[in-house]
Amino acid sequence: MSELNERFSGALHNTSRAWRQALDRRLKHLGVSQASWMTIAVAAKAIGPLSQSELADRLGVEGATMVAMVDRLVKAGLVVREPSTTDRRVKRVVLTEAGNLLYDKVRAEAGAFRTELLANVDPQHLRVATELLERLQGLITAEP
Repeated sequence: MSELNERFSGALHNTSRAWRQALDRRLKHLGVSQASWMTIAVAAKAIGPLSQSELADRLGVEGATMVAMVDRLVKAGLVVREPSTTDRRVKRVVLTEAGNLLYDKVRAEAGAFRTELLANVDPQHLRVATELLERLQGLITAEP
């Protein structure tokens, strides 16, 4: 069982990395890095504007890394920093119109990529794999 567990964790890690790299290649023509489009996607999918630290947590990066990323996105005109209404020390990251347009392009390309890649996968296998991954994510996030 240990060998299977090790094989599974390796396959999960390598597949996740390969998926992001393949999508990054597909999005290259948009002129944004993987870190940029992932930040934009997380900001766009959020229910409301996120702080830089919330973005960093969701992307699994250090705060300083996120500050530099947001600086680049602000310079590119894709996001703006807005003051929080509840804490003047906190800045919320909000997509601009250009950022939203870019997200729409990223989402469309990502959707097409996903459709093409999964076209020949048995829907039952996809459902089982998805449920397993969602369960694992729940177990991981439930840990203290």
